[in-house]
Amino acid sequence: MSKTCELCGKTRQFGNKITFSHRRLNRSWAPNIRKVRAVVDGSVKRINVCTRCLKSGKVERPM
Repeated sequence: MSKTCELCGKTRQFGNKITFSHRRLNRSWAPNIRKVRAVVDGSVKRINVCTRCLKSGKVERPM
């Protein structure tokens, strides 16, 4: 099972890799997930968060 972002729900995406000769192969794109310490409901917990949520400030980090 792939890891998902616990804030935005971003998961692995699937698609096709297309070669020069136009053969199609299955491939996947995984989100950049980090395990960080964050304040959730007033307590510090470790959660899986994508880097886009980290950069946008959706995660409150403990001091």
